[in-house]
Amino acid sequence: MLKDALNKFAQQLPAEEASAHCDGPCGVYDPASARIAAEAALSMTKKILALDPPAEGDAQAWASYLNTVSRYVQIKEEQAHLAKEELLVLWTDYFKPVHLEAYPDIHTTFWNAAKLCSSVKVEVNLEHAQELMDAIEEIHKIFWATKNRDVEYYTAS
Repeated sequence: MLKDALNKFAQQLPAEEASAHCDGPCGVYDPASARIAAEAALSMTKKILALDPPAEGDAQAWASYLNTVSRYVQIKEEQAHLAKEELLVLWTDYFKPVHLEAYPDIHTTFWNAAKLCSSVKVEVNLEHAQELMDAIEEIHKIFWATKNRDVEYYTAS
């Protein structure tokens, strides 16, 4: 009954069919958000590796050290996860079959970048954190090429 009522309503007020390549037709995409998150994860990785454990027996210094390490790890994991989310949205919502024709390795590029996000999240590995930045730079170049724009890649640090 409800279906019939909706069909009658639609017949009385016809509208053009709308379509979008994502959940909402905003059209606003940019790999910069993934870069910022990955760069934060890289920064936290560097900070964790630069920390020196305090002397044995100094309870206050150890409490401070453990607090700092746990904060850095939490931020690193959060930002690596955010980078992954940003990349997956870009991959699944922005890129279309026409882009795959022009960039046949795009699925592998994004898959590898997403896997690097996972590695950066669960490890303290400077090499993987830098590889993630390199992968995002490649995605940046591909993304802006699909828009026929030359947008310089940069990092904040």
